[in-house]
Amino acid sequence: MRPKTGYLLLSVVGTMVPLSAFVPWVQMHGLDARLMVPQLFANRISAFFALDVIVSAVVVIVWALIERARRPRPYWWVPILATLAVGVSCGLPLMLYLGESDRAATRVAAM
Repeated sequence: MRPKTGYLLLSVVGTMVPLSAFVPWVQMHGLDARLMVPQLFANRISAFFALDVIVSAVVVIVWALIERARRPRPYWWVPILATLAVGVSCGLPLMLYLGESDRAATRVAAM
């Protein structure tokens, strides 16, 4: 399997797996941030995971913005939107997918 295909597949998995836990919660409680935040930080281990994901999301967003300034590309905003809408598990593989697309285009142009 090519890396580009693998990254795209990982972004699909990175969407489906987290949403499989989030969608039932939303169906039960709605988008109630006053309930979500306390549950997210209910104990130290859940806070650890929440803060890790928040920091990782900031890193992906900053990386996408830096890459946009370095090498303008179409769809630079998709990993940012995916990170904000789903999470790092979707946005990061999309960022890597776009990088592979750039590398493939560079290889073709060099030939």
